[in-house]
Amino acid sequence: MDLTPRQIELIKVIVEEFTNTGKPVGSVALENKYRLGVSPATIRNDMADLVDKGYLQKPHLSSGRIPTSVAIKFYVSELLKERDLTVAEEVAVKERVWDHRNTQETLLREATKVLAERTGNLSVAIINSGNSYHAGYANLLNCSEFYDIDLFRQVLILLDHHQRLQDIFDRAVGAEPIHLLVGDEFGEVNFQPVSCLFANIQIGPERGSLAVLGPSRQHYEQNIPLLRYVANLINQFAQS
Repeated sequence: MDLTPRQIELIKVIVEEFTNTGKPVGSVALENKYRLGVSPATIRNDMADLVDKGYLQKPHLSSGRIPTSVAIKFYVSELLKERDLTVAEEVAVKERVWDHRNTQETLLREATKVLAERTGNLSVAIINSGNSYHAGYANLLNCSEFYDIDLFRQVLILLDHHQRLQDIFDRAVGAEPIHLLVGDEFGEVNFQPVSCLFANIQIGPERGSLAVLGPSRQHYEQNIPLLRYVANLINQFAQS
């Protein structure tokens, strides 16, 4: 859909504000914090237009707006500035998995632990032979979205069903090294506030996926390069 430059900027700041606070974003708060150069009334009009276009939605009993999955995917694909990993970060991650490079099970267990620790989310790895590995369950409880016990239970149940996980990862389209699913794209009830980043991995003849699952407002600028780096390490080990 056609977006004006100001609407694109609004999507950017609303996604970033929502990422940091987890709360609906209002026009007055946007103007006060970001100095967009227009009145709150003008911002409200643009926000209403973005609601009509499917980029924003209004939560029940709230005067603010939150980004939809459409806005989040637009932000990640078009507006996101990834944070470069430092040499120290790369070395620390590589050291964690290096000693496990020759054994699939321990390699994937350590890889998921590292990703969970460094992203603050849940990390998952699956291999097409039916094996799955996960770490970081408790991290989800640091996010208000997962205070919803029904949602948290659904995520835990999902982890116990390899084929359902595989079906989710099979929803990816395109040749990009990192895929993103948000909200309704999971095909799971009540997963609107959830997102999953994942990369393809291969160990010997076996293919699989390495993923970071968390709230839709996860910190993509740091999680994408981390996931890419760990997935690349796994793929490099498999070729050596």
